[in-house]
Amino acid sequence: MPTLKFAVLPGDYIGPEVMTEALRVLEHVAKSAGHSLDYKIADVGGAGIDNHGKALPDSTLALCREADAILFGSVGGPKWEKLPPAEQPERAALLPLRKAFSLFANIRPGLLYKDLVDASPLKPARIPNGIDIVCIRELTGGIYFGQPKTTITLENGERQACDTMVYKTSEIERIAETAAVTARARGKRVCSVDKANVLETSVLWRKTVTDYFAKKHPDIALTHMYVDNAAMQLARDPNQFDVLFTENMFGDILSDEMAVICGSLGMMSSASLGTGVNSHGKPFGLYEPAGGTAPDIAGKGVANPCAQVLSAALMLRYSFGLADLAAKIEAAVRKTVTQDGVRTGDIAFGRPSVGTKAMADAIIANLN
Repeated sequence: MPTLKFAVLPGDYIGPEVMTEALRVLEHVAKSAGHSLDYKIADVGGAGIDNHGKALPDSTLALCREADAILFGSVGGPKWEKLPPAEQPERAALLPLRKAFSLFANIRPGLLYKDLVDASPLKPARIPNGIDIVCIRELTGGIYFGQPKTTITLENGERQACDTMVYKTSEIERIAETAAVTARARGKRVCSVDKANVLETSVLWRKTVTDYFAKKHPDIALTHMYVDNAAMQLARDPNQFDVLFTENMFGDILSDEMAVICGSLGMMSSASLGTGVNSHGKPFGLYEPAGGTAPDIAGKGVANPCAQVLSAALMLRYSFGLADLAAKIEAAVRKTVTQDGVRTGDIAFGRPSVGTKAMADAIIANLN
């Protein structure tokens, strides 16, 4: 059996707490299947700043380059908010990692179990069976990376800032392929989200996507939707979508909206896949919870580890080709939360709640 070699970057506040439990789950499921884990832990984010002087230390980046995947926690928090924006943990750690490994596709499952519909701000009547959709965000192009980016002073003394949105056909085609592959494993339905009635980049996006699916994936049902309408439709009837994909900024916004309607961020995992191939012949990826560092509950042992655990499952599926083990973890999490009713405080809704370690213990018990 192959050794699973990955870098572990726990991050800040609750990051190390939930990462510890995710690693316990990984150790258990890997051992049961005869695999061994080879991972090293490194500082990132605020921990990187405190211990090395920058959010993404050179030693951490070097460790990631030697690995087949990155299991990432959460970074940032009030301790470092007074730093210049370019030096803050979120911007100075995640963006360079995405660039270094060409992590162009962020895959975020929007999953809300039927038993947890009360966690959603939507009326239960709108989502009687929960939610099961996927949002795919292009991650390395668009307005976040386009040049030039400038702030200047005009002759009259007024300040003017400029950001540039840029997309190339090749960037659009590769994220379209990710959406198509994802949809093929689900319901063969894809909705491409743009703003083609206003933006030139969206005009190119829509034409490129239309041509690509017609040529490469004619059997997959493709629809298009403007981003403002997509935001409304997510709140009205999220399950009308199966797989939706879009450019960087729109995806940033829509995936966060999806996280909210799916209830607790403590249940939301994500995978960021790159152009590189690891030693297993699989995509190199970074896997992280969709939520933040939750400074208010850090150190109390009450954080929900499920998002980190489910992110580890995505790592097994995408970067190691172990879909069976990924499915085993996902089924154990579902059974723990739904059939067994084991809940951390964020999803308890008045029921008795358990702490971080107890939740992981229950998941491990169901892996058996």
